[in-house]
Amino acid sequence: MRRIARPNRLLLVLAALSVLGACRDGEPPLFPVDAAQGLGEQASPERGARLIAERGCTACHTVPGVRGPASRVGPPLGNLARQAYVAGLLPNTPDNLVRWLMDPPAVNPRTAMPDMGLQRAEAEDIAAYLMQRADRHARTP
Repeated sequence: MRRIARPNRLLLVLAALSVLGACRDGEPPLFPVDAAQGLGEQASPERGARLIAERGCTACHTVPGVRGPASRVGPPLGNLARQAYVAGLLPNTPDNLVRWLMDPPAVNPRTAMPDMGLQRAEAEDIAAYLMQRADRHARTP
């Protein structure tokens, strides 16, 4: 009776390394560092941080730089600029992020994220903050 050969350990190690390599967190943001400027001349990351706290976003999301409970209802928002999609549906652009923030159920009726009644300027401020936070952690080549 023939024995089934054991998988080559080198192949297993290479496969594990390739999987780990795909999980890198050091990737640059998908949109440029100055992408917040495309949101409107008045977009303010400082107001965005204040709005995140006032509107209770930290009840569901962990947002770096904004104090709140340790939340795990929604995804953490510290690496938003590195994600390919907003809410897993929209290509990650500043305009799509603002669209999502203004009315999540209009984009995805099955989302758990409520419409917080944000005006466009408020959504732009929050988007500017979230992009700024991610850009601070981006490595420069």
